[in-house]
Amino acid sequence: MPDLNPPQIPFLSVGGDFEKALLRIVVPEVAENARDIPLKFNPTSYQLQKANNFSEVQIPGLETPPIQYIHGGSETLSFDALFDTSDSQKNVREEYVDKVANLMRINSELHAPPIVQFIWETEIFQGVVSDMSASYVLFTPQGIPMRAEVSLTLTAYRPVDVQIAERPRNFPDVEKSVMLRRGDRLDAIASGIY
Repeated sequence: MPDLNPPQIPFLSVGGDFEKALLRIVVPEVAENARDIPLKFNPTSYQLQKANNFSEVQIPGLETPPIQYIHGGSETLSFDALFDTSDSQKNVREEYVDKVANLMRINSELHAPPIVQFIWETEIFQGVVSDMSASYVLFTPQGIPMRAEVSLTLTAYRPVDVQIAERPRNFPDVEKSVMLRRGDRLDAIASGIY
Protein backbone atom coordinates (compact mmCIF):
# COMPACT_ATOMS: atom_id res chain seq x y z
CA MET A 1 0.00 0.00 0.00
CA PRO A 2 1.43 3.44 -0.89
CA ASP A 3 2.45 5.86 1.83
CA LEU A 4 -0.40 8.40 2.15
CA ASN A 5 1.51 10.83 4.36
CA PRO A 6 3.07 13.74 2.46
CA PRO A 7 6.81 14.19 2.89
CA GLN A 8 7.88 16.78 5.42
CA ILE A 9 8.81 20.01 3.70
CA PRO A 10 10.61 22.80 5.58
CA PHE A 11 8.62 25.99 6.10
CA LEU A 12 9.76 29.52 6.74
CA SER A 13 8.36 30.78 9.99
CA VAL A 14 7.56 34.43 10.56
CA GLY A 15 6.62 35.29 14.13
CA GLY A 16 5.48 31.74 14.81
CA ASP A 17 3.08 31.71 11.82
CA PHE A 18 3.79 29.85 8.61
CA GLU A 19 3.87 32.07 5.56
CA LYS A 20 2.51 30.21 2.54
CA ALA A 21 3.93 30.83 -0.91
CA LEU A 22 1.36 31.53 -3.62
CA LEU A 23 0.82 32.50 -7.23
CA ARG A 24 -1.35 35.62 -7.67
CA ILE A 25 -2.95 36.72 -10.93
CA VAL A 26 -2.06 40.40 -11.37
CA VAL A 27 -5.21 41.49 -13.25
CA PRO A 28 -8.00 39.75 -11.30
CA GLU A 29 -10.82 41.81 -12.79
CA VAL A 30 -9.98 40.44 -16.24
CA ALA A 31 -8.84 36.88 -15.60
CA GLU A 32 -11.47 34.16 -15.37
CA ASN A 33 -11.86 32.71 -11.86
CA ALA A 34 -9.07 35.01 -10.73
CA ARG A 35 -7.73 34.39 -7.26
CA ASP A 36 -4.62 33.43 -5.43
CA ILE A 37 -3.35 29.90 -5.96
CA PRO A 38 -1.72 28.93 -2.67
CA LEU A 39 1.01 26.32 -2.77
CA LYS A 40 0.21 23.36 -0.53
CA PHE A 41 3.84 23.22 0.63
CA ASN A 42 6.42 25.95 0.39
CA PRO A 43 9.22 25.19 -2.08
CA THR A 44 12.53 24.07 -0.62
CA SER A 45 14.34 26.40 -3.03
CA TYR A 46 13.87 28.62 -6.06
CA GLN A 47 16.31 29.77 -8.74
CA LEU A 48 16.56 33.15 -10.44
CA GLN A 49 18.39 33.29 -13.75
CA LYS A 50 19.32 36.22 -16.00
CA ALA A 51 21.49 36.40 -19.10
CA ASN A 52 22.73 39.14 -21.44
CA ASN A 53 23.24 38.93 -25.20
CA PHE A 54 26.56 39.99 -26.68
CA SER A 55 27.93 40.06 -30.21
CA GLU A 56 31.52 39.15 -31.02
CA VAL A 57 33.35 41.75 -33.07
CA GLN A 58 35.49 39.86 -35.58
CA ILE A 59 38.91 41.50 -35.93
CA PRO A 60 41.51 39.55 -37.93
CA GLY A 61 44.61 38.63 -35.95
CA LEU A 62 43.08 38.79 -32.47
CA GLU A 63 43.03 35.62 -30.38
CA THR A 64 39.89 36.65 -28.49
CA PRO A 65 37.37 38.88 -30.25
CA PRO A 66 36.03 41.88 -28.33
CA ILE A 67 32.37 41.60 -27.37
CA GLN A 68 29.69 44.25 -27.64
CA TYR A 69 26.57 44.36 -25.46
CA ILE A 70 23.41 43.97 -27.56
CA HIS A 71 20.54 43.64 -25.05
CA GLY A 72 19.52 41.95 -21.85
CA GLY A 73 17.89 38.55 -21.85
CA SER A 74 14.77 37.55 -19.98
CA GLU A 75 14.99 36.86 -16.27
CA THR A 76 13.42 33.59 -15.16
CA LEU A 77 12.31 32.08 -11.87
CA SER A 78 12.21 28.28 -11.49
CA PHE A 79 10.96 26.20 -8.60
CA ASP A 80 9.37 22.86 -7.78
CA ALA A 81 6.00 22.71 -6.03
CA LEU A 82 4.48 19.74 -4.26
CA PHE A 83 0.69 19.38 -4.26
CA ASP A 84 -0.96 16.71 -2.13
CA THR A 85 -4.59 15.79 -1.40
CA SER A 86 -3.99 12.50 0.41
CA ASP A 87 -5.74 13.88 3.49
CA SER A 88 -8.99 14.50 1.56
CA GLN A 89 -8.50 11.80 -1.14
CA LYS A 90 -9.55 14.40 -3.78
CA ASN A 91 -8.10 14.52 -7.28
CA VAL A 92 -4.92 16.61 -7.00
CA ARG A 93 -5.09 17.42 -10.71
CA GLU A 94 -8.50 19.08 -10.33
CA GLU A 95 -7.74 20.72 -6.97
CA TYR A 96 -4.33 22.23 -7.83
CA VAL A 97 -2.54 21.25 -11.02
CA ASP A 98 -5.25 22.35 -13.47
CA LYS A 99 -5.39 25.79 -11.80
CA VAL A 100 -1.66 26.25 -12.32
CA ALA A 101 -1.86 24.87 -15.88
CA ASN A 102 -4.58 27.44 -16.67
CA LEU A 103 -1.98 30.15 -16.10
CA MET A 104 -0.40 29.06 -19.40
CA ARG A 105 -3.63 29.33 -21.40
CA ILE A 106 -4.54 32.42 -23.40
CA ASN A 107 -6.97 34.64 -21.56
CA SER A 108 -9.76 35.79 -23.89
CA GLU A 109 -9.73 39.34 -22.50
CA LEU A 110 -5.96 39.77 -22.49
CA HIS A 111 -5.26 37.75 -25.68
CA ALA A 112 -2.27 36.32 -23.81
CA PRO A 113 -1.62 34.21 -20.72
CA PRO A 114 -2.16 36.16 -17.49
CA ILE A 115 0.63 37.91 -15.63
CA VAL A 116 1.26 36.34 -12.24
CA GLN A 117 3.29 37.13 -9.17
CA PHE A 118 5.18 34.59 -7.08
CA ILE A 119 4.66 35.76 -3.51
CA TRP A 120 6.25 34.39 -0.37
CA GLU A 121 5.69 36.96 2.36
CA THR A 122 6.57 39.61 -0.24
CA GLU A 123 6.53 39.71 -4.05
CA ILE A 124 9.54 37.74 -5.27
CA PHE A 125 8.88 37.76 -9.02
CA GLN A 126 6.38 38.95 -11.65
CA GLY A 127 6.01 37.27 -15.01
CA VAL A 128 4.18 34.68 -17.05
CA VAL A 129 4.29 30.92 -16.62
CA SER A 130 6.45 29.85 -19.56
CA ASP A 131 7.09 26.21 -18.70
CA MET A 132 5.38 23.61 -16.55
CA SER A 133 5.73 19.88 -16.05
CA ALA A 134 3.78 17.71 -13.62
CA SER A 135 4.61 14.24 -12.35
CA TYR A 136 1.90 12.30 -10.51
CA VAL A 137 3.46 10.09 -7.85
CA LEU A 138 0.66 8.86 -5.54
CA PHE A 139 -2.73 7.38 -6.45
CA THR A 140 -5.81 5.90 -4.80
CA PRO A 141 -6.60 2.24 -5.54
CA GLN A 142 -9.04 3.57 -8.17
CA GLY A 143 -6.23 5.49 -9.92
CA ILE A 144 -7.15 9.02 -8.76
CA PRO A 145 -3.94 11.09 -8.47
CA MET A 146 -3.38 12.49 -4.97
CA ARG A 147 0.19 13.84 -5.14
CA ALA A 148 1.89 15.83 -7.88
CA GLU A 149 5.37 17.24 -8.22
CA VAL A 150 5.16 20.30 -10.46
CA SER A 151 8.17 22.12 -11.96
CA LEU A 152 7.43 25.72 -12.93
CA THR A 153 9.35 28.38 -14.81
CA LEU A 154 8.17 31.98 -14.91
CA THR A 155 9.59 34.46 -17.40
CA ALA A 156 9.75 38.08 -16.22
CA TYR A 157 7.20 40.57 -17.48
CA ARG A 158 8.17 44.24 -17.34
CA PRO A 159 6.38 46.78 -19.56
CA VAL A 160 8.60 48.78 -21.90
CA ASP A 161 7.59 52.14 -20.41
CA VAL A 162 8.61 50.93 -16.94
CA GLN A 163 12.00 49.76 -18.19
CA ILE A 164 12.65 53.05 -19.99
CA ALA A 165 11.69 55.08 -16.92
CA GLU A 166 14.01 52.97 -14.72
CA ARG A 167 17.08 53.44 -16.90
CA PRO A 168 17.22 56.77 -18.73
CA ARG A 169 20.02 56.69 -21.25
CA ASN A 170 22.07 59.31 -23.04
CA PHE A 171 22.26 58.76 -26.75
CA PRO A 172 25.53 59.40 -28.58
CA ASP A 173 23.77 61.42 -31.27
CA VAL A 174 22.54 64.21 -28.98
CA GLU A 175 23.37 67.73 -30.14
CA LYS A 176 26.61 69.21 -28.96
CA SER A 177 27.89 72.70 -29.46
CA VAL A 178 31.47 73.92 -29.70
CA MET A 179 32.89 77.42 -29.73
CA LEU A 180 35.15 77.62 -32.80
CA ARG A 181 38.28 79.69 -33.16
CA ARG A 182 40.24 80.53 -36.23
CA GLY A 183 42.50 77.61 -37.20
CA ASP A 184 40.42 74.84 -35.56
CA ARG A 185 40.45 71.66 -37.62
CA LEU A 186 37.43 69.40 -38.07
CA ASP A 187 39.31 66.25 -37.05
CA ALA A 188 40.47 67.88 -33.79
CA ILE A 189 36.91 69.07 -33.02
CA ALA A 190 35.47 65.58 -33.62
CA SER A 191 38.19 63.97 -31.52
CA GLY A 192 37.48 66.33 -28.64
CA ILE A 193 33.74 65.63 -28.69
CA TYR A 194 33.72 61.89 -29.39
